[in-house]
Amino acid sequence: MLLENNFFIFLIPFLGMFFLLGELFVKLKGIGAILGLGFIAYYFSFFLDSVQLIIIGVAFLVGVGLMILDGKVINDGTLGVIGLFLILFIIGFTAPGWVASFYSSAGVLLGGLSSLFLLKVFPKRQMWSKVALVDQMTSDLGYNTLKEEHKELLGKTGETMTVLRPTGTIRIGDGTYSAVSDGKWIEAGKRVEVAQVEGTRIVVKEIE
Repeated sequence: MLLENNFFIFLIPFLGMFFLLGELFVKLKGIGAILGLGFIAYYFSFFLDSVQLIIIGVAFLVGVGLMILDGKVINDGTLGVIGLFLILFIIGFTAPGWVASFYSSAGVLLGGLSSLFLLKVFPKRQMWSKVALVDQMTSDLGYNTLKEEHKELLGKTGETMTVLRPTGTIRIGDGTYSAVSDGKWIEAGKRVEVAQVEGTRIVVKEIE
């Protein structure tokens, strides 16, 4: 039988999680879910009797449900991680012995990670989209705040801390900034004035 070999004890959970998580991440039209659940069901049915299969199967579906709930509704990753660890524990616990448990757990982890490659091929699902949106908004907010701070430097004077060739570092007040000279090298220790600000790009000229 296939699952009497440690290679297949690794491979079956790998394929199961690859297709199952792949279905969560991208639009596989249900094919990923069918294949993933099929591989996992085969794995469980090989090692468990009918009563154990029902109990373990329900626990596994709870883990999957937690991941779906997190990805679709809560979007903070907590339930998703709990669900993944529940799945990892269940599959490892089902295996006959610690060696087989190691192989099956490795299959779960590597299969889950490998499913991320499907994001490069298939259309993405709207899972954990709020997390990505918050990260983007936070990044944009920080960038815009930085732009506003730099705009306030226009016309101010400072001193070069390094040689501007034409890029280097300047000090204005208590702050240090990356700056670009207005076309010529400026030696360190020279007085400069901020002549132009473009976003986060600071252009300075030497004060003669």
